[in-house]
Amino acid sequence: MNAPAHIESATFLPSTSTMRRVVIHRAGSYDRLRFEEGPGLKPGPGEVVVDVEAIGVNYADCMVRMGLYASAKEFVGWPITPGFETAGRVAAVGEGVDDLAVGDRVFALTLFNGYASQVKAGRAYVFPVPRGMSFEQAASFPSVYLTAWYALHELAHPRPGARVLIHSAAGGVGGCLVQLAKRSGCEVTGVVGASHKVDAVREHGADHVIDKSKDALWEAAERTAPSGFDVVCDANGVATLKDSYQHLAPAGKLVVYGFHTMIPRKGGRPNWLKLARDYLRTPRFNPLDLTQDSKSVMAFNLSYLFERTDILELAMTDLIQWLEAGDIKPPGVTTYPLDDVADAHRAIESGQTTGKLVLIP
Repeated sequence: MNAPAHIESATFLPSTSTMRRVVIHRAGSYDRLRFEEGPGLKPGPGEVVVDVEAIGVNYADCMVRMGLYASAKEFVGWPITPGFETAGRVAAVGEGVDDLAVGDRVFALTLFNGYASQVKAGRAYVFPVPRGMSFEQAASFPSVYLTAWYALHELAHPRPGARVLIHSAAGGVGGCLVQLAKRSGCEVTGVVGASHKVDAVREHGADHVIDKSKDALWEAAERTAPSGFDVVCDANGVATLKDSYQHLAPAGKLVVYGFHTMIPRKGGRPNWLKLARDYLRTPRFNPLDLTQDSKSVMAFNLSYLFERTDILELAMTDLIQWLEAGDIKPPGVTTYPLDDVADAHRAIESGQTTGKLVLIP
């Protein structure tokens, strides 16, 4: 792509001299979320600095705060600023970035450091905001849709007509899974834990919704798919993994991308006794049994795949095209001021939210 006339090879200086961010110095509850100020960021070669207008909140951010997110320990340690996705305007570009201009509306993926008024990212992780999307929608979009895309299109590959069961179907990832599975022509069953979430899952296009507050989950699932499911997407962990596997049809695939039920829904800190008990109760899938059953178990954590820009490019090309065509829609958004980040963490940990939570700096 040719560089616009007003782009020069020299690095632009950030538009602000200071930036504000959330910093966690050691693991704990909501009181560990502290605010600090520092100098504005300057891009290196191939990098982009973004003045942030909106920040996506993910359950993983809470795990980072509690000290339970393995990649945060391995890649960063303490202190750490959580956050994987932001949206805003380009503030500065580094040498070699000739296809973005200061002021362009973009969203960016980061390996942590997202809870800030300014972020820096490699050019491969910065994308123009799709037509018609607000900053809030753009910040809510990449992590959940990339997770759903990877689960279905990189791992499960469901065929049209496949029966797909999606746990936590009203959440950020769950809602995206429902939409992508329906786009692929699947028969989708969404599972929710409260009645106020049912309508949200139906709006995403689910053919069936199981409300665990009213129905016995697996009895209802068997009525929906008597011969089993071709794909089950499960981020619950020990609470459902064993039964999810047992309710696969022959040649079925269980895709695991989280362990949410191991974490308490209030209090903001882990219950170590429960964690230990749940760890011991987590099913181990024996390759001999998998072979005999002709079923598959697959799992992933996108933070460990951050360097796979080839996968990222494929996924974002698909997702942006589908968004602009109207085949899928952004998650529903609930916003919080960045100063209320602790309230956002309380809300997402409660398990009562639908869609995505977004922080506004």
